[in-house]
Amino acid sequence: MPLSGDGQRDSHREGRRDSQRTQAPAQVPTQVLQAQTQGQIGARLQELRTQRGLTQRALAEPGYTAAYVSTLEAGKARASEAALRYFAERLAVSYEELATGVPAGLRAEIREGLAEANAAMDHGRTQEAEGLLSALLSRAAGNDVPDLVADIHVTLGTFLLRRGDLAAGREQFEQAEALLADRPLPARVRAIRGRATAHYLEGDVRYSCYLLENTISELNGGGLPDPASLVLLYAAVIGPYLELGALERATKAATLALDLAPRVADPVAVATLHRSVARTLAAGGRFDEAEAALVKAQDVYQQWEIRAELAQCHWMRGYLYAQHERLADAETELRTAASMLRAADAAFYAIQVEVELADVRWRLGHTDEAEELLTRLLAGLGPGHGAVHAAAAHRLLGLIRERADDLDAAERHYRTAVELQQDSDVTGDLADTSRLLGDLLDRQGRTREAIAAYRDGLAGVARPGTTTLGAAPLPPPVIPALDPVHRSVHAGSQD
Repeated sequence: MPLSGDGQRDSHREGRRDSQRTQAPAQVPTQVLQAQTQGQIGARLQELRTQRGLTQRALAEPGYTAAYVSTLEAGKARASEAALRYFAERLAVSYEELATGVPAGLRAEIREGLAEANAAMDHGRTQEAEGLLSALLSRAAGNDVPDLVADIHVTLGTFLLRRGDLAAGREQFEQAEALLADRPLPARVRAIRGRATAHYLEGDVRYSCYLLENTISELNGGGLPDPASLVLLYAAVIGPYLELGALERATKAATLALDLAPRVADPVAVATLHRSVARTLAAGGRFDEAEAALVKAQDVYQQWEIRAELAQCHWMRGYLYAQHERLADAETELRTAASMLRAADAAFYAIQVEVELADVRWRLGHTDEAEELLTRLLAGLGPGHGAVHAAAAHRLLGLIRERADDLDAAERHYRTAVELQQDSDVTGDLADTSRLLGDLLDRQGRTREAIAAYRDGLAGVARPGTTTLGAAPLPPPVIPALDPVHRSVHAGSQD
C-alpha cells in the first residue's frame, strides 16, 4: 500500500521557481535569537565595533549612551531588538548578522540551495543534488546555524530513504535531531518524523508509531500546540496505524489533522495530509471520498511541480482501482507511478509500487510475468529493508506456487511472509497469510500444524486494544468545530 508522507518534500515550501516566489524580507527564527546568549551578542558587538575603529561613545550616540554599550559588551544585559537594529545600522551590517553572527543572506542562500537540490533530485539529477548539498554544508560550516545544517541533513536523509539507503538515511535524521537537541520541539519535528519514517520502511512499524505518538502527545501536552508540526506528524502516523490494523486511530488522526489544516500555511504539507487521508478513507471502503482527497493532493503537487509526490498519488490511485477490480486502470496508474519514481531516483519506492503491479498482472492472468517480476524485486527487499512489501511479495509468490501445485515452495514463501509480518506487527496482513498457510497445511492433512498457523494469525488480531502501544496520544487542547468535509472523514470512525 502507498506510503503516507514518507517522501515529503518540505524544502519545496521555501519556494518554487524564482519567478513564482513571493519576495519577503528574511526573518530570523525566534528560536535562533533565543539561543544567543547575552555574552555572545556582546562579544560580537565589541568585535565589530573594534574592527571599525569606533569608540563606545561613537557607536552609541545619539541614540544610546556609551555606558549602555559597555554594559551590553560585558554581557550584563540583553539588547532590545530596536537597539540591535540601531547598532547594526551604525556598524553597516545586517540585523541578523549582529543578532546571530550569521552573515547577511546566508539563510536565504541555503534555503534557495535546498530548493534547487530538491528540484534536481526530483528530475533524477542525483549527482547535482548531492553536490549542492555538500556545498551547502561547506557554506554553513563555521557559522552558528545548527537549524540550517539540520535542514540539510533532513533533506539528505529524505534522498537516501528514497534510494533505499535506509540506515544511512536514519543516521542523517539522527544527526539533525542532535543538532537541535536544545531547541523547542517544533524545530525538531521534521527530523523526528524522518527518523520514524526510516524505522517504518525498515519494518519496525510499531516503534515508528510509538515515536510519532510520543511526539504528538508532547506537543499537545504543552498547551500551545503547533498546527504545522501536528499536521506533519498526523499525516506520517496514519500509515503505521493502518499497518497495525488500527483503523480507528488512523481515522482519528486524519480528523484532528484536517481540523488543524486551515491554520497551516504550507500547501505541500496539507496536500500530503490529504494523500494520507485518502489512504484512511480507502481502508474504510469509502473509495469515492478517497479519490476526492487524492485529487486535492494531486492538484497541489502538479502546481508546485513535485514529481516524486505526484507519483505517490498515482500509486495510491492504482491501489484504489485494484481494490475495485479495475485492473487495467490500476496497471496504468502503477506503471506511471513506478516510472516517475525511478526517474526521480526513488528506486526503493518504485520497487514497492512494482510489488503491487505484480499482483495486478497476476490477477490479469500473466502469472509467469508476475512471478519473474516478484523474484527480481525481492533482491531489493527483505528484513530491515522494506519488510512489509517483502512479505507481500512472498505471500503472492506463495499463491502462485500453490496454484501451480508446488506446495513445498508455496509453504516456504508463506512462512517467510509470516515471519516478516510478525516482526513488523502488521496484524491484518499476518492474519491473512496465516490463514493461507493453515489452509495449505490442512490440504496436506497436517492438521496440528494448520491449527498452529491459524492460532498465530489470530493471536495478533485478538490482542487487547487497537494497537500494542497503550493509550492513544493526547489530542490538541482545543479542537475547532468540524465542517462538512471534516465530518465526512470522521463519519466512518467508531471513536
